[in-house]
Amino acid sequence: MTVQADNIAKSVDSEPRVTVGKPSLYQNVIRQFNKAADLMRLDPDVRVILATTENEIVVHFPVRMNNGRIEVFTGYRVQHNDALGPFKGGLRYHPSVDLDEVRALASWMTWKSAIVGIPFGGAKGGIQFDPAQYSAIEVERITRRFAYALGDNIGPEYDIPAPDVNTNAQIMAWILDTYQSTVPPHERQRNIHVVTGKPLAAGGSAGRDKATGQGVVYNILQWAQDRNLEIQDMTFMVQGFGNVGSWTARLLVELGARLVAVEDVTGATRNPDGIDPVDLLEYIRTHGGCGKYPKGRPGDRIEFFNVDADIFIPAALENQITAESAPWLKVRLVAEGANGPTDPEGDAILERRGIDVIPDILCNSGGVVVSYFEWLQNKRSEFWDLDEVDTKLFKKMTSAYTRVRNTAREFNTDWRTAAYILALTRLETVYKERGIFP
Repeated sequence: MTVQADNIAKSVDSEPRVTVGKPSLYQNVIRQFNKAADLMRLDPDVRVILATTENEIVVHFPVRMNNGRIEVFTGYRVQHNDALGPFKGGLRYHPSVDLDEVRALASWMTWKSAIVGIPFGGAKGGIQFDPAQYSAIEVERITRRFAYALGDNIGPEYDIPAPDVNTNAQIMAWILDTYQSTVPPHERQRNIHVVTGKPLAAGGSAGRDKATGQGVVYNILQWAQDRNLEIQDMTFMVQGFGNVGSWTARLLVELGARLVAVEDVTGATRNPDGIDPVDLLEYIRTHGGCGKYPKGRPGDRIEFFNVDADIFIPAALENQITAESAPWLKVRLVAEGANGPTDPEGDAILERRGIDVIPDILCNSGGVVVSYFEWLQNKRSEFWDLDEVDTKLFKKMTSAYTRVRNTAREFNTDWRTAAYILALTRLETVYKERGIFP
């Protein structure tokens, strides 16, 4: 295991290692960060701290497969900043996971927690593999071995993982069980909040499964209210139909909006008369994707991006709205359910075209908010019902939305930059009040 720590002296202007060509995901984060820092005139000392990560953990660990052979996996945990509270962020299982991606995701988690006003910092992690290619028992072994390899780099008051791409409540339960086995028996129940997003029976929270999608919907409702629009008159399209995309679709349809197009890795399906998200989700679970959904018209990526709709919800992976695809969109609003779905070139095109954007670090922050609620319930030995969770989430999300909107007006800037300014302002205040050791 290798750990990078105490690296805050790195120059703000230094760039992460990338291949020649298109900027990396983390470079895009630094570009967004620098734009906001310049506009708000962020304190230079705070700027040099926030422009880099605190710790970067890389672990290589062996796991025995069902056929008896050993396979070595690479896992990551990047801890970006903990000025506001314990590191917090998800774990993803995907072949594209690498250090650059995890750095970017960890940074976004810091900004999210600051924007919504919860006492967490930012972290992210994952394993570079495709869990669909392994059996359930192999995924369990890989998960438990990864948790063991991370050791005391995670902890209920230090760094709290959660689900992300290709991980879920079951994965969190295995991590919890593995972590608890490493502490003395009389301390185990005090460590139940080492992860969030757990099954209800294992200490999870009501509403956590839909939290990110619910937060996206609350943001869309605030946007519609600001523009005197009725959600039941609106159409929307979703890219990615996993947890975030499917929950957002279900909740919007319940409010009267109409789902007209969906895209995933298998292709796209379109139906101007409306798609039933529950029926589509059942089809995807059975057939592995929406590309051949019989109640819609199949299409490719270009056809999907050219669908007429009011709202586009990217809820898949990063860098989907680019200089190539941004001109295709025929929507009023992009509500970012995914992390980093729009690159800087795509952002500039959306702004020129007058398409509103609710940025990821605001729009999809409902997940970390309800993770915070779960963490609090575990610490207090409490259980809140769904109405209480939803009420508290609504208050957090609408308050954050209002603050970002007001910051955009104050600085006469786009919403993404405004969201960064809001986060950086809160962090700057903390550093100025506490000072820098030594």
